[in-house]
Amino acid sequence: MARVFVTRQLPGPALERLSQTHETTVWPESLPPTYEQLRNQAADSDALLTLLSDRVDAALIAAAPRLKVIANYAVGFDNIDVDAATARGIAVGNTPDALTEATADLAFALLMSAARRITEAAQSARQGLWKTWEPTGFLGADVYGATLGIIGLGRIGQAMARRGQGFGMELLTTETRDSSNLEHLLSRADFVSLHLPLTPGTHHLIGERELALMKPTAILINTSRGGVVDQVALARALSTGQIGGAALDVTDPEPLPPSDPLWQAPNLLVVPHIGSATWTARERMAEIAVANVLAGLEGAPLPYQVPTQAGS
Repeated sequence: MARVFVTRQLPGPALERLSQTHETTVWPESLPPTYEQLRNQAADSDALLTLLSDRVDAALIAAAPRLKVIANYAVGFDNIDVDAATARGIAVGNTPDALTEATADLAFALLMSAARRITEAAQSARQGLWKTWEPTGFLGADVYGATLGIIGLGRIGQAMARRGQGFGMELLTTETRDSSNLEHLLSRADFVSLHLPLTPGTHHLIGERELALMKPTAILINTSRGGVVDQVALARALSTGQIGGAALDVTDPEPLPPSDPLWQAPNLLVVPHIGSATWTARERMAEIAVANVLAGLEGAPLPYQVPTQAGS
């Protein structure tokens, strides 16, 4: 029987299935373990089931001699040093597919909320400021027939495109390798939605220069990773009216500290990384993560191995 450490309680029955075949320890606190606590738990574990908030670096991997598999409860895996794991023969898995539609739903909800100023309007009504129907109250941007720019054409980016098609939107799409296409997209889109993994090549992909290319009425939506956007440049662009607004499900760091200047920017909507937060998606993610753990402990190929190990 192998020892498995799970860094948080997960929804659904998958962890119970795991505990029937292996000694499974689930971190009981509402906040994740600190790096040192995770390292201590990993030291005598055969498998880790981690979240995107858990840093699994080369030092932690080196301090875990029994480790055979790391199953990340997320599509992204930038929190794991995959090169260090690969050098040790440790399999690394993630949970694609399970959260595609839920995350695309959230991205489009953010687009709609920012375009139609829904959060501001709801707060005004709750605060008793709604006195009458106002011809100029909370005027926002049209969504139907607008131009949607999608950066990143993986599963979620493609799902976002399908939603845009349903709203009769003109679609502009690009991968980051095509810089001229990226510039064209940024300059023409009414909404720019980011669907990229965080890599050295995409870190601060959207910075001062890219924001300057956008329309002054354009809205930026980010449901990928916070580090894809230069938040200092974003705060400046919002404060000066260089762009029309931003709606973020992800920030860098998470959570965004109360003292961060970005909070002072106007026309900003931030939600606490809830892209996959549906019962269906989160339970399916747990099932996939547990399947990855079980396969890794048996020495079998993971059902969902990260692309850099799977060679795709």
